[in-house]
Amino acid sequence: MLNDTIINAERELYLTLLELAQQQPIAYEWLKQLPTWLNAIKDKANYAHAPAYQASVARLPNLTVNNVDLNSDTLTIEASLNESQRKQAMALLKQLMPWRKGPFQIGGQIGSQIGNDESGIKIDTEWHSDWKWQRVAPHLGSLEGRRVLDVGGGSGYHGWRMAGAGADTVIIIDPSCLFYHQFMAIRHFVGAADAHTYAHAKDRGRYRTHYIPVPLEALPAHSQLFDTVFSMGVLYHRQSPFEHLQQLRGQLVKGGELVLETLVIEGDANTVLVPHDRYAQMNNVYFLPSVAALIGWLEKAGFSDVRCVDVAVTSTEEQRQTEWMTYHSLADFLDPNDSTKTMEGYPAPMRATLIAKR
Repeated sequence: MLNDTIINAERELYLTLLELAQQQPIAYEWLKQLPTWLNAIKDKANYAHAPAYQASVARLPNLTVNNVDLNSDTLTIEASLNESQRKQAMALLKQLMPWRKGPFQIGGQIGSQIGNDESGIKIDTEWHSDWKWQRVAPHLGSLEGRRVLDVGGGSGYHGWRMAGAGADTVIIIDPSCLFYHQFMAIRHFVGAADAHTYAHAKDRGRYRTHYIPVPLEALPAHSQLFDTVFSMGVLYHRQSPFEHLQQLRGQLVKGGELVLETLVIEGDANTVLVPHDRYAQMNNVYFLPSVAALIGWLEKAGFSDVRCVDVAVTSTEEQRQTEWMTYHSLADFLDPNDSTKTMEGYPAPMRATLIAKR
């Protein structure tokens, strides 16, 4: 029997935007485009694998879920999972590889470490996205009751963590067909665990975490709908970084908070690396500023109270090949004789997190 996970999730998204539009009419512009956005990601003409991904999600087994902890580093769905269900779910989830952002666990007990509970399925993703969240979370303004936009949210791991931190609504955007269906696979098992629970709310029971499969530039400009906007791991992929910053600002309410995480290099306010061809074997990396230069960019884009809260060199423990991501990873992109450099001779990946106000 096929499940209705994607249909239900998309209905919840529609109802959430409809409710929002009654307070903020600009959301009607989102609603007008929503059918096009959702149909396009499932169109085989656009994405050859889309029908297979949909089928994988639709065939996931229905489990008896005992608990979901959205604050767990390994996002764990504590559920009863017999061996037949485990094999079925494992095979279907592996059809959605590669899994890059996580980790997740379906079945087993909350708090068990990846690989330590054989009754569950452990999706050990390429990235330890929990490590990034641990670096970012202590510096955030409270997400309690806030409307949040997560730009380039991948499989949705960080979006779930934002909901776990108390966000009223989280909208994840990313144009990847694979990531969209990975999110839906996790949504299938999370079910209504992230739903509103307050007693007298008219949206009681409504999901809080949603996914729209579009890039930032597809959204209606200057919506000013969000209290907090995250852009993590996106800016260096943009050919026009100032346009990206202005688009982020346009989605924030006045006084809202931007959380920007991106690749940086050492240097002063005038230092920016523009890779000639590839950077760490990526052919879509355009600008790597110094922290000082990035602060200047944000201020020029109209942000205030800009501060750098974390700088971390990416390690081969944080980003690596796993059973769930079997392609090349960071270790393959560094100089084999000098791990402080990429294969191209540039400084190895270093990421900074900056927070700013609109």
